[in-house]
Amino acid sequence: NDEMARTLLGLLNLEPRDLYRVQGPVNLNRLETIYGEADRPDLKHRLFLPGTSKRLESTANLFETLRKHDVLLHHPFESFAPVVDLLHQAAEDPAVLAIKQTLYRTDPESTVVEALIEAARAGKEVTVVVELRARFDEAANIKLAARLQEAGANVVYGIVGFKSHTKLLLIVRREGRALRRYAHLGTGNYHTRTARQYTDIGLLTADRELCQDVHAIFMQLTGPGAAPELEKTLQSPFTLHRGIMDMIAAETAQALAGEPARIIAKMNSLSAPSVIEALYTASQAGVQIDLIVRGLCCLRPGVKGVSENIRVRSIVGRFLEHSRIFYFLAGGRERLFCSSADWMQRNLFRRVEAFFPIEDPELATRLKSEGLEVYLEQADGVWELQSDGTYTQPAKSSAIPAQDQLLALLADARSPRARAKAKSKQSRRPRKRRRKTRD
Repeated sequence: NDEMARTLLGLLNLEPRDLYRVQGPVNLNRLETIYGEADRPDLKHRLFLPGTSKRLESTANLFETLRKHDVLLHHPFESFAPVVDLLHQAAEDPAVLAIKQTLYRTDPESTVVEALIEAARAGKEVTVVVELRARFDEAANIKLAARLQEAGANVVYGIVGFKSHTKLLLIVRREGRALRRYAHLGTGNYHTRTARQYTDIGLLTADRELCQDVHAIFMQLTGPGAAPELEKTLQSPFTLHRGIMDMIAAETAQALAGEPARIIAKMNSLSAPSVIEALYTASQAGVQIDLIVRGLCCLRPGVKGVSENIRVRSIVGRFLEHSRIFYFLAGGRERLFCSSADWMQRNLFRRVEAFFPIEDPELATRLKSEGLEVYLEQADGVWELQSDGTYTQPAKSSAIPAQDQLLALLADARSPRARAKAKSKQSRRPRKRRRKTRD
């Protein structure tokens, strides 16, 4: 009220012009604390247990599994535990020689960091690229770097002038007389709490060329030298922008030739002028474009003669939509990619990012369905961007919201015995105070 405002201004020696009135909560961290403290299950979402990828059910040895095939993880519907388990197995395995990982954000008491410390103390060569300029987490990352160094890990801070935002893990293992690499590439941070709150995609792989790309990126991040030539991965600030522009141009050429052309892209933000211009050109050529953009979108869809073939929607649901997934029809070859990068100037030119393919046909089909198409079918929780820059909600439909579908499909699809085992394991973990993080 006015009296309280005058009192605060007087105590702080401020003028009336320094006062800003806000309708709603000012500090969302405090609001989140209230939610956590309130014992009202009737007002909260139903608890769920993340599922386990079907490709991980047959064996507990992750190295053995990855030698047979790639594994796709869709968080939070599927558990982040396989990534942590892979690190712990690597730490304990005498055949593992080296572990390299990027850390942009992680938990205050991270099981990922504990696994890296365990590996370093076991005599593995552990190298961690820590981004000290991760906004809101600078102090935490300085402490994290000190802990890792004390344990004997090599800590580096990336390339001067460029944030290391890419999400990569590489493990080098001696198998017989040869060395074999295993990798994890993701769209989200190595943060076990946000892996339960954000939608993200992770790929576990032993593909030789993809692992060689990850190795080359780490060599660039940890030492001097020219930008590496990568086999399958696009990397900013070097090849990512050009690669995206080329793929959009290829769809444009297909449409101009009278062939089917299609782009579906899911990201957090879209603001890069050159990419927006290329999408406008593609739309005018007849390319059908669907964009799922959670936050900032500087593109205007549905403008006559400019962007009539572009549709943009933002999804608001239980989980924060954080995954970056990109689909190109590519003359019927259907190319699917995941990335740590949004289509923004900072991601394309001022950060180190990775844009990697999902090549396994079964996983690509699954990613297209779970990560893109299901979000184009729902109406509840959707905001559609109009040509004047406003957002409207479409009419209600019978389609179940995508996040609810994915929870039912992935999180609840396990046997009662598996669910009971996971629930028992989860109940033994100490509960930690929740903390707001951003990306």
